Amino acid sequence: MLNCQQVPMASSPVSKLTEEQYLAIERAAEFKSEFLDGVMYAMSGGSPRHADLHGNVYAELRAMLRGSNCKAFNSDLRVRVSPRMYAYPDVSVVCGKPLLADDQKDVLLNPVVIFEVLSPSTELYDRGPKLQLYRTIPSLREYILVDQNKIRVEQYIRQDARTWTLLDHEGLDAELKMDSIGASLPLRLIYDGVDLES
Repeated sequence: MLNCQQVPMASSPVSKLTEEQYLAIERAAEFKSEFLDGVMYAMSGGSPRHADLHGNVYAELRAMLRGSNCKAFNSDLRVRVSPRMYAYPDVSVVCGKPLLADDQKDVLLNPVVIFEVLSPSTELYDRGPKLQLYRTIPSLREYILVDQNKIRVEQYIRQDARTWTLLDHEGLDAELKMDSIGASLPLRLIYDGVDLES
């Protein structure tokens, strides 16, 4: 989850970091930060509901994809979206061999599917700048937003270089079909054990 508080990294508040500087700082840091346009943003902790949804999606995908050529990763894996942006998606899926940047091999370059669990503090960012930049990843075929206030999943599917289709899935009987990875995830499993009342 992104906290829109800038991490103080330099004596001058207007100085911008290069992506190389960001990676050097991030690799030595105790806590994770995302990177956008030369600024590092600290990742804040999530709510129990956010953690449940994130955990359910990750666990179900890991189990479903076992034995296939696709693999799910949790939010510990950093993704290079572009030279402007590095992010920690809640869940990312790769098919085939993961392409990893540089000799550190800790930055993913070729996600096929990315999941983000929406939070009040990050929803506008996840739907706006992050969506726009994620869509520039050549390998990405599906971007999926999971609502934590109601049983609803939004699925953006790439049609071609410039066209994406939005599918809305609502209710426990709905099913999220991801053709790009050959998997279907019922919403009842995504929202299993999630307390939407509190």
